[in-house]
Amino acid sequence: MNLNNAKVLVTGGSLGIGKATAKKLKEAGAQVVITGRNEVRLQAAANELGVRGIAMDVANTVDIKRTVSEAQEYMGGLNVLINNAGIGAFDLLDELTLEQFETVFGINVFGAALMAQEVAKVFKAQNYGNIINIASTAGTKGFERGTVYAASKFALRGMTQCWQAELRKFNVRVMLVNPSEVKTAFANPDRTERPEEPNKLRGEEIAHAIKATLEMDDRGMIPELTVWATNPW
Repeated sequence: MNLNNAKVLVTGGSLGIGKATAKKLKEAGAQVVITGRNEVRLQAAANELGVRGIAMDVANTVDIKRTVSEAQEYMGGLNVLINNAGIGAFDLLDELTLEQFETVFGINVFGAALMAQEVAKVFKAQNYGNIINIASTAGTKGFERGTVYAASKFALRGMTQCWQAELRKFNVRVMLVNPSEVKTAFANPDRTERPEEPNKLRGEEIAHAIKATLEMDDRGMIPELTVWATNPW
């Protein structure tokens, strides 16, 4: 697609991969709306990037409908959803609680699905659209302490394949990006960005992959893309 004047909604856009993606797409000429739960941090990011920020919680169905409607009104349409909002829990099996499953799945799985459901109505009506789900290499292989997080990303990967089968006939591309470890605020309880390391992935590398995936001519699509650090050791 031509990113110039594309109309993009990025969830979890105030930090990390989401913020880097919003920045790169804005620089390519796209109109961009970002979302986040922390309104102060969200508006600071929106002001820095020169985009619109909408405070919302992807686990809240009322917020989802309101956000999609506001984003459409602000940009005069919508043709890209970046399903990026996500959280994790990394306890051992015998330490896990039901609440951890409910909280993580509420955002990583149910929130992503309900966001996609809402924009799919728009995309099917206009016979065009793009959905990029940000999963993880944890969605391709489990790891110690990964029960909740990996399960949520395996679920997102499976849903992506289902949506691909459902939406291709409406010219809607549904694509999955699997980052390996990225040095962002994701794993920090206080949500502060982690310091950059020369051999580790940054949000910028994932943003580059997202941009390149979108820029392929609309006649083609990349169903799944995994990004690894070249030499993280």
